[in-house]
Amino acid sequence: MSLKTYFEETRGLGILATADKDGKVNAAVYARPHVMDDGSIAFIMRDRLTHHNLQTNPFASYMFVADGPGYKGKRLYLKKIREEQDTPLVDKLRRRAYRAASESDNESKFLVFFEIEHELPLLSKHAQSK
Repeated sequence: MSLKTYFEETRGLGILATADKDGKVNAAVYARPHVMDDGSIAFIMRDRLTHHNLQTNPFASYMFVADGPGYKGKRLYLKKIREEQDTPLVDKLRRRAYRAASESDNESKFLVFFEIEHELPLLSKHAQSK
């Protein structure tokens, strides 16, 4: 199953972890990523701590715990490749629940793109990185 299909069809809880330039870690609940045609993934975010951290440290980790029995899901090790602010693509990608909650909100929204450096299942015997 492709990553795009997986995230379109699988419900669950996602956590995006970042660190600032000094290594101070932050973790935040994030929706499923948008899988782009070029294989990158993107998250819509506001200018909060996660976005701030990514300005000085491009690396992040996304853990997705799928709904259902047992521990199933994915761990994605990411590197930021670019971002855009308040573009038509941000509005196009916003999911229904997010759109309804933020329609009257004038705060800037960023679409942050990442390349996937490594992918692991939620649980694995060998956690090797590239």
